[in-house]
Amino acid sequence: MSCFEVGAQMYTVREQCATPEGFAESLRRIAEIGYKCVQLSGGGDFPAPFVRETADRHGLAVVSTHTACELILNQTEKVASDHKLLGAPYVGIGMMPEAYRHSREGALRFIAAFTPAAEYFAREGLKLMYHNHALEFERFGGELCVDILADGFPPELMGFTLDVYWAAYAGADPAYWLERLAGRVDTIHFKDMKIARGKQLMAEVMEGNLNWPAIFRACETAGVKWAFVEQDDCGEADPFDCLRTSFENIGRARGAGRRP
Repeated sequence: MSCFEVGAQMYTVREQCATPEGFAESLRRIAEIGYKCVQLSGGGDFPAPFVRETADRHGLAVVSTHTACELILNQTEKVASDHKLLGAPYVGIGMMPEAYRHSREGALRFIAAFTPAAEYFAREGLKLMYHNHALEFERFGGELCVDILADGFPPELMGFTLDVYWAAYAGADPAYWLERLAGRVDTIHFKDMKIARGKQLMAEVMEGNLNWPAIFRACETAGVKWAFVEQDDCGEADPFDCLRTSFENIGRARGAGRRP
């Protein structure tokens, strides 16, 4: 049985987190569902002491973030200080900036640009994490961008927050990539993919068509520690209801011994 902690990715409720009051209420509702940890992403830009105090009040650990790339590059020390205050060991990159996309040369420039920050974080006991979308599975002369990133950053400097939806969206097998990146995927994003009127849409975990038994097994092999439920687009549904459905589905699968 995999032993990862199931957390909530706050990007799911970003619209509810525009104000300090909304952020606090969102954390309360997330804790009420049963989550014990969160990843910060989207919503308002609140001071680290306020975030830590609010999360502590609701019994939630802040494990990771998605931090603006310009802050990682230009305010590296402050980013590290804030993460240590939050108790969050992972500094997340949500997406490669536009200037580095769609070419091998761009990926190599991205590696060169972000390596000094990654080295600083490592010295401070933190780790830079890269979150994929579909663009990282573009091929440049037969070589996938994600492979260029994995080979260009030493494992001790950068890990991967594998987003299983976006990997599948790109035509890749999430379970394969978990195994390919084993030891570097401390954190993962869980969201499902469903088809409606011929379109690929995001869905609650285990409410779509991804191969969850294979993903759960691969999480165990890869050493995943935290699985963050994220649903960027909840359609007409309440995002808190979506977070609850995913949390309960994972819990039932665990109770049935289906290795999540």
